Amino acid sequence: MSATTTPSPHADYLRLAPLYTAQALATGATTVSTVLASLVMSGLGSENLAGLPSTLISAAAALSAGAFGALMLRSGRRLGLGLAFALGAAGAVVGFAGARAGVVPLFLLGAVMMGGAQGGYQQARYAAAESVPESRRGTALGALMLMSVLGSFLMTGASGVVEGIGAGLGVSAEVGGWLMGGLLLAVAAVLMAFWKPLVAPVSAAVAVRLPLRAALATPGVRSTALAVAAAQGIMVTLMSLTPLRAHHEGMDHTGIAVLISGHILGMFGFGWLTGPLIDHFGLRLGYIGGSVLLVAAALTAPLAGSAWLGASMFLLGLGWNLAFVSGSKALTRFPAVQGVTDGLGYVAAGTGTLLGGFVIARAGFPPLAYACAVLALLPLVSAWRVRR
Repeated sequence: MSATTTPSPHADYLRLAPLYTAQALATGATTVSTVLASLVMSGLGSENLAGLPSTLISAAAALSAGAFGALMLRSGRRLGLGLAFALGAAGAVVGFAGARAGVVPLFLLGAVMMGGAQGGYQQARYAAAESVPESRRGTALGALMLMSVLGSFLMTGASGVVEGIGAGLGVSAEVGGWLMGGLLLAVAAVLMAFWKPLVAPVSAAVAVRLPLRAALATPGVRSTALAVAAAQGIMVTLMSLTPLRAHHEGMDHTGIAVLISGHILGMFGFGWLTGPLIDHFGLRLGYIGGSVLLVAAALTAPLAGSAWLGASMFLLGLGWNLAFVSGSKALTRFPAVQGVTDGLGYVAAGTGTLLGGFVIARAGFPPLAYACAVLALLPLVSAWRVRR
């Protein structure tokens, strides 16, 4: 399966505008909903299970990623992404209804639906990469990430609007954000009708979803999956549980929103730079740089003061960016294993948030951060394998 290319890079990116815009809206939806799920859970009286929503989100994403990947191979990226965005919109509304009514199981059901959607629409990065020549795939991924940070910043700037929605409905801003997220994802689903992929679906006989063992047996996949899973697990764990720590330190909703935006800036704001660098210098640069920054983020997270917390969240996002862009570019060569390897990343994230919630409740935040620092060394193994 090969991508048909256009002579001009500008024409490629113009044609990808609906996809990029939809991804920006999805990131904005995540910023005002699932990222703050730990606060919603705490507000519902279940602080000991603050990491549970993120765990369920990651578990649902892990289960759905392979299925969405196979669907996109067989029926096309546009259908698969459109269904994923629509599922996310429905899940956000269900989560809002559960949080507003104080029904924890209903809120968690919404989180599961949102997670299932993420397992699908996060594969938009493969759709963007396969629409350009291989030499520009890192750049295309970087452009997608840049659009994502714009979506996050728009939602941060609209924090007053979200607070107003919450106040009007008699709920907190964190709960009101779920309703706003549903609206954004619904618009993203509609945008898929205006995007035309270059890569055509393949026959059902070819669109086979490889089982995990077969996927990892594919040369080059194991080291890629290690870096992607480690980066995803560490990033989601600290991203999901740091807002709870900030809340305990007295930070208000606007302050936490700024903190998250700094993290999103690190994740997506420098894609214009990291993507071309990885195109030029290779995957090894991304794995090593990502590992170093993730270690730094984990070690600075326990330090006292909002400045250190902000620096940690930014470094966390940038380290994830480097490792994740490198891994995503490598996976564009293996369409049949994309969903399965994405699933491993979600499993790592779900495990980290679930265990992280228990660790914080019993031992505090620092032990969790130091454990993440050790695990952040794993992408160095991937860098060594690439060198070999």
